[in-house]
Amino acid sequence: MTDAADAIERFLKKADDAYGEYEEGYADADATLRRLERHIEELREARKSE
Repeated sequence: MTDAADAIERFLKKADDAYGEYEEGYADADATLRRLERHIEELREARKSE
């Protein structure tokens, strides 16, 4: 698997976790969006480093 594919897999897992916690009531919408923003930035950084 390439670095990009690994980064995408990590992002998708983290995004799924964030959505799951929101759906279960463990996180509010603002906290979930902040988490997703961090994960998106990590994905962008991984893409830049290729």
